[in-house]
Parts: sequence; C-alpha cells; structure tokens
Amino acid sequence: MKASDLLVAALENEGVEYIFGVPGEENLDVLDSLSRSSIEFILTRHEQGAGFMAATYGRLTGKAGVCLATLGPGATNLVTPAAYAQLGAMPTVVLTGQKPIKSSKQGRFQLIDVVNMMTPITKYTKQIVSAANIPSRVREAFRLAEEERPGACHLELPEDIAREETDERPLEASFARRPTTEIKAIRQALKLLRRAKRPLLTIGAGANRKLTAKMLRAFVDKQGIPFITTQMGKGVVNENHPLFLGNAALSDSDFPHRAVRCSDLILNVGHDAVEKPPFVMSTGERKIIHINFASAEVDPVYFPHIELIGDIANSIWQLNQGLEPQKCWNFKPFMRFRDAMQAHIDENRDSQRFPLSAQRVVREVRRAMPEDGIIALDNGVFKIWFARNYRAARPNTVLLDNALASMGAGVCSAIAAKLVRPESKVMAICGDGGFMMNSQEIETAVRLGTDLVVLILNDNAYGMVKGKQRHTGFKDYGLSFDNPDFVLYAKSYGATGHRVQETEALAELLTSCLNSKGVHIIEIPVDYSDDDRVLYEEIPTISRELDLS
Repeated sequence: MKASDLLVAALENEGVEYIFGVPGEENLDVLDSLSRSSIEFILTRHEQGAGFMAATYGRLTGKAGVCLATLGPGATNLVTPAAYAQLGAMPTVVLTGQKPIKSSKQGRFQLIDVVNMMTPITKYTKQIVSAANIPSRVREAFRLAEEERPGACHLELPEDIAREETDERPLEASFARRPTTEIKAIRQALKLLRRAKRPLLTIGAGANRKLTAKMLRAFVDKQGIPFITTQMGKGVVNENHPLFLGNAALSDSDFPHRAVRCSDLILNVGHDAVEKPPFVMSTGERKIIHINFASAEVDPVYFPHIELIGDIANSIWQLNQGLEPQKCWNFKPFMRFRDAMQAHIDENRDSQRFPLSAQRVVREVRRAMPEDGIIALDNGVFKIWFARNYRAARPNTVLLDNALASMGAGVCSAIAAKLVRPESKVMAICGDGGFMMNSQEIETAVRLGTDLVVLILNDNAYGMVKGKQRHTGFKDYGLSFDNPDFVLYAKSYGATGHRVQETEALAELLTSCLNSKGVHIIEIPVDYSDDDRVLYEEIPTISRELDLS
C-alpha cells in the first residue's frame, strides 16, 4: 500500500474516529487515503480550532484526539492547541505535513523546523523519514499521548514519504496495567489519617478520570471527610454533596482556603503543578499526603510528607478498605466556612441589575442545564465565577482550562463535546474577546448540524485584564474595543442570534435555546465593575472574620 494508506490504517487501528484539520498541498495523499477510511475528517476554519477540538475529544474519551495541518503556517497555528493539550493533560496527536525531504525544488519556501518547534510543548515529536517507520511511530505517539500524565504528541509526514510504497502493517497495542501503590506507603498514610483531627480532601485535575471519580465518591460517603476541588477537578465528586466545601477558584483568601488553613492533614488527590495550588504548605504543622500517578514536583509551596504513587483509584480504594471514620475527627469548623460561602453566593447571585453580573449569569445557566449537560468555558473573568459558583454534578461537565488558560477555545471545545456526547446539552460560554478569536468555527458547527448554544458575555473589552488594570491602580488604557452586531453575525453563518435586553429574560431564553435545534448565539451584556469589591474586599473580609472567630 501507499505510505499514506498505512498511516490511515494505523490511525484506524488506534481507534481514531475523527480527524480535525485544515489540509494543505503536502497532506493531499493523506486526505485521499482518509476518503476511503472509516475515519471522519472534519474540516475546520482554522488550525487552532482543529487542535482545540482534538484536545477536548481526548479529555472526554481518554483516547487521543487527532488534528491535521500542513507545513509552515499550518503547523505554527497548532502550537497553541498543542500547548493547551500538553499543559491540560489532554491526550492529543498532532499530524503535520512537510515538503519532500529527498528532493525539493522549492528552497526554503514555508520551511521551518517543526519537530524542534514542537519539542518543548509535546511528549514526543518525530519526522517520519521512511514508510517502514510509520507503524512504530504511530503506536509510540498514541501510547505516550494516552498514558499518565496524558498530553500532546506530534508526527510530521513529508510529502514524498507519504507516496512511498510499503508492505508494512500497523502494530497492535500491548496489554498494560498501571502499577499500584506499595502497601507500606498505604499503612503510613493510614497512620496519619487515624491521628488527624481535621483531615481534608482536595481533588485536582489528575483525579478527573472515570474510575477515580467512582472510588472518591465511595471514600467520601464512607469516611465523611469534607472536600474541596481545584478548577480542573470540578465534578469528580458531585458538588451538590453536603461535604463539598467549595472550589479553589481564587488564588487565596476565599472560604475554601480558610478551610485548608484550619486542617491538620490534607489528602491531595490528583495534584497537578500546572494549577495554582489552593494552599501554602510552609504555614502551620499541616501534613500532606500526595496521591497521584506520579511523584510530586517539589517547589516552594508543595513538598508532601507521604506519597502514594500509582493508580489513583486503587490508592483511594486501599485507603477506604483500611480505614473507618475516627471519633477524633472534628469537621465543625469546615462546615462554618461551607455555610458562609453558600450564604454569600446566594446573596450576590440574584442581582437584578442590567447589564447582568457574572454571578447572575452563572445562576441562570446552572438552573437551565441538566446534570449531564456540558459547559465549555473560554478564558476570562467569568471563568472564576463559574468555577466558584457553578456546582458540577458529574466529571468533565465543566470543560475549564486552568493550565494554559488560552482564549479562543470555548466554541471549539463545545463542538467537540457535542460530537462525543450527542445526547447531552452543550453550551459554550465565552467573553466577547475570546469568542471573536475563533468565531469562524460557528460555520463548522452549522455545517455539522450541531445543536449548540453559545453565550457571549459582552463588555466590549478584554475584561479580565481590564479588571486587573483597574485593581492595580493603572489608568484605563488599551483594552476596550467595539464588536459586530452579534445577532446579525450569527445569522450570516446560518445560526440564530439572540440579544438579552433585560435581566429577567435570560432564564426563559436559555431554556428555549437549549431545547431547540441548530446553533443559537446569545449576546448577554455584562458588567464586571463590582468584581473588585466582591473578590478582593468582601470575600477576604468575611472569610477572615470567620477564621478569627
């Protein structure tokens, strides 16, 4: 067969369902091979959109998502999605083309060293220099992309190699099981748990796996230990659980951080160094048990006392089997912080003002979305409010990037989520700045016949940076802009546009759009001007007073 046929056969062998991409001349052999395969090629309007879609597919399935681009500018446009997948632990395989490597008559036209460019932001990057190498290169790329910690891998297929004839066949995946934590480490952890007075469970990005969620819920239900989550750990355990203390959406001084400071032992499950840690270990006599697939990356704020290294779900299961709730445990201080946090959320989320507050938007979205509904958040100040106030009932129903934190991913991520889970309601939530970075993918969503709701929180500015500028005391400069008419903009793509003109209209509009076919874009005027007072003054003051009392 032709080498491009072998590549596609190898991808089929890995269970690839979709390839997202923007092909170029150097990919035409691959595109021709895909036309005869079981893999669905999804043409996007920008390589960045393809990469974000592939990464989201990987996050939701645990199988590597695949994206495709040509050489030069096509490849450079995949740098941000590759970094997004790598930092966010989303299994992704990036495929790029290249001009012929045996004889090229184009000099250095569009020629850059893509392999070296991808080296710092991927787990594995190789140029395929022979058709005979394709089976092993593909197998290794998928193995590394999918194994813990997941991430991005890259393969470059030059045009002349794609046309080579070969008798090679794809390689089958080997059978492998993750190692489990050694029993001596489990015993040491159990000793600390039995001696503790106020143990606390924190759930991070690395715990966002299906079996881990099941074991953690069993652990919480049996032991009765309260828990907090990081932004990317949302929904691992149902956040409607009475022992949920909140999300560490802020860097410090929120109610969950007070609970952390009150604890004397933390079981830190799935800690990922890319997320801001919700505590500083150098204060107090608190002990930390690190539970993860890999050992801890030690830094000035994280140096655990015991490490349970191995499959997280198995480690939690072993702890649960060896432990009973202890009479010495006292969780009353934690419950005070939990109740105060919920009271504060309730007090602020019902604001009637217009333009709307982000907290009111969160309230209406949570009421409109079913428990299995998926929200895909772009990056902006609203992300803090959704992380903090939106209670996720299931794993990966809040697609939030707190690693690279790239703008422009929200719509793309939502499109991929709807492909993976067509039975679920899916909503993209974007700022006006982030939406416009990849708004062209609305055409992709319409072309695919996607049922999708997109919220645009419009403040005519890069709101998060503008808020920081205001909080720092700098003058208002360089961060405001004008927007298109989003209703007409939606219509131009074949979508349906809506504009919220009064606060009370949002709830009914969300319900209507979620239950309608097609792509619906809702522009919501928002006002972030009160965020400084609430985030930097009100919350720290109330939580500090509770701490002192």
